[in-house]
Amino acid sequence: MSAFLNRSSSSMRPFLRTNNIFARQSLKPLNSKLLQGELRLPNLRQRRFNSDKPGKESKPEEPGFIPKGFEGFFGRSGKPVAESKHVKEGADKVPKGGPKPPEGPQNFFNNSNLIPLAVSAYLVYSLTSPKGNIQEITWQDFRNNYLDRGLVEKLTVINKNRVRVQLIHDGSQMRGEGVRPGGVIMFNIGSIDSFEKKLDDAQKELGIPSNERIPVAYHDEVNVLGTVLHFAPTLLLIGMIYYMSRRAGGAGGGPQGIFGIGKSKAKLYNHETDIKVKFKDVAGMDEAKEEIMEFVKFLKDPKAYERLGAKIPKGAILSGPPGTGKTLLAKATAGEAGVPFLSVSGSEFVEMFVGVGPSRVRDLFANAKKNAPCIIFVDEIDAIGKARGKGGQFGGNDERESTLNQLLVEMDGFNSHEHVVVLAGTNRPDVLDPALMRPGRFDRHIAIDRPDIQGRSAIFKVHLKPIKTTLDLEKLANKMAALTPGFSGADISNVCNEAALIAARRLKSEVTEEDFEAAIERVIAGLEKKSRVLSPEEKKTVAYHEAGHAVAGWFLQHADPLLKVSIIPRGVGALGYAQYLPKDQYLYSVDQLLDRMCMTLGGRVSEQIFFNTITTGAQDDLQKVTKMAYAQITTYGMNNVVGNISFHSPNDEQQFQKPYSEETGRIIDNEARKMIGNAYDRTLKLLTEKKDAVEKVAQLLLEKEVLNREDMVRLLGKRPFAEKIQYEEFVMPNTSSSTDTPSPSSDVSCK
Repeated sequence: MSAFLNRSSSSMRPFLRTNNIFARQSLKPLNSKLLQGELRLPNLRQRRFNSDKPGKESKPEEPGFIPKGFEGFFGRSGKPVAESKHVKEGADKVPKGGPKPPEGPQNFFNNSNLIPLAVSAYLVYSLTSPKGNIQEITWQDFRNNYLDRGLVEKLTVINKNRVRVQLIHDGSQMRGEGVRPGGVIMFNIGSIDSFEKKLDDAQKELGIPSNERIPVAYHDEVNVLGTVLHFAPTLLLIGMIYYMSRRAGGAGGGPQGIFGIGKSKAKLYNHETDIKVKFKDVAGMDEAKEEIMEFVKFLKDPKAYERLGAKIPKGAILSGPPGTGKTLLAKATAGEAGVPFLSVSGSEFVEMFVGVGPSRVRDLFANAKKNAPCIIFVDEIDAIGKARGKGGQFGGNDERESTLNQLLVEMDGFNSHEHVVVLAGTNRPDVLDPALMRPGRFDRHIAIDRPDIQGRSAIFKVHLKPIKTTLDLEKLANKMAALTPGFSGADISNVCNEAALIAARRLKSEVTEEDFEAAIERVIAGLEKKSRVLSPEEKKTVAYHEAGHAVAGWFLQHADPLLKVSIIPRGVGALGYAQYLPKDQYLYSVDQLLDRMCMTLGGRVSEQIFFNTITTGAQDDLQKVTKMAYAQITTYGMNNVVGNISFHSPNDEQQFQKPYSEETGRIIDNEARKMIGNAYDRTLKLLTEKKDAVEKVAQLLLEKEVLNREDMVRLLGKRPFAEKIQYEEFVMPNTSSSTDTPSPSSDVSCK
């Protein structure tokens, strides 16, 4: 019993305090009697030495006397251990009326639960432990030791597979059998028919008359333990779910249900949260940043706007291509807001359970109203905000539509809150529901496009700050901005990081301009494939293919300026590439598009001229040309036969039917084929006249593998057209130029 108490006091924390209190109350009388010398025990009359004065015998009557065997209950001063400091402190903390056990799921092993646990343990033990008077035997033992000797009083067949044998009560005949008179033994049987036949044959052999034969009864009994064990996994799972649900409720989960499935997963940021991104870290999107900052200013000082009768916009949609900084702008808003900021992804509202999405929307706005004024940012809102009716025509309840309906109600319904602003980011604003985009919900639509040359320069200045280099950051940012047309903010960040990685790989102490140029090539065309060794014939074909592109673009008026051409294999399937510097242009004429098509077909035409055959290397070129031809006919109305008709419908990208007839489709196909054929003939005529120039460029490519603009000028001379923007202005842009100066956009041709 003492071992049980010791083990319980060490493992069950609530009993530690209670046992000590009991010890304190029970040891006081014993101590007083011992000190007064009233208690005399024979085994206590032994020699003891005082700890302060060794060698001096301590009499039982002395105040310092400690009985042998009770040393653990007393300290060196002779006071009971129950009077120690930690017990006093524990007793002082106990409130009046007895100790109060702590609340919550951690108090599972308390006094109220001990009795049910003990009863359950006893029942399990009693069910699992075999009966002491039941012995398992075989049929042969039953026949030889009991049936033949006449010791059987009754047989009971249980559940058609076991037989209970009731022995006679005459103890004189059962000596040496190991079974008391009137006991019970059991054995298994295969089937009832076989058992009855064996029993009948055995009794016939023994000569037992029919009227005196052993009675046999048949019973069906339920095995309680087997039934419990059969349902034990299910009961255990239900118990765990119930326990976890109670625990979640006690730990602050509230009424959200098990595991908080209906609870919003939005993260709350405030002025105490360490968010390093600020508005000064956001560059290249001044207009968008200004509009977002207006929301923050309104929430910080709403009276400055309300006194003029202004109302805060309910929300804003940040839309644009991937990597342009929509989420970064939201992070900067969280870092600068000074008001609570709730961030959540649109996909977090979607779960396999019905009703979870609307429940999380309600919980999100409930938290926002508690922390008002505040800002909610929903990233990738197109996960739940797609237009209703699309994709749901096959029947069934659409959980996404229910989530969207709840979002519409929360943003502008009877329970809407005017100091809760919702910001959302998406790459697909065209697929969003019109009810979500209307004023009163998302009042402002902020488009964040890829930055122009000034924006790229500003972004480079931000990302070049942590880079270790001795170069002039102003000039380096301007040059890199010119060499990265069409790059987004994420691409620029990747270029700066790749440059640092390349410099570290080359064991340099700082990042040089060469590393930045290598990083640009790495981002544009992919990793250089040194293991991809081309045969001399393939390398020659690639060289003439790229030379055809370069020469065609050099002598076409509306072609983009060439920056670099290479025949080094890069990326996946790219055996060569040509990089151009197109200017920022928003309107294109028919002649400009035709020159682009001819320049793109220059590689295929060069193969035809010099090898009198064509290869698969022009696959990417043909895809671009086909796309441009169909766009001119079906989108821009630049074909005389089809006319000024546009069949472009961005909202019906997955439509099953074309918006034109079969006859019109046949005409479109014929006109596209005719347009590409005319461009091919024009390019063939041009490169036939400039065959010597193509030969020079191809031979130099085979020798150097990479040619830049200076090499082209040295081989072919300056372009015969007066360029509106000189190449030097791209590489060394004038920072004082006006914003009307067009800037480059990406145009890289990879084969």
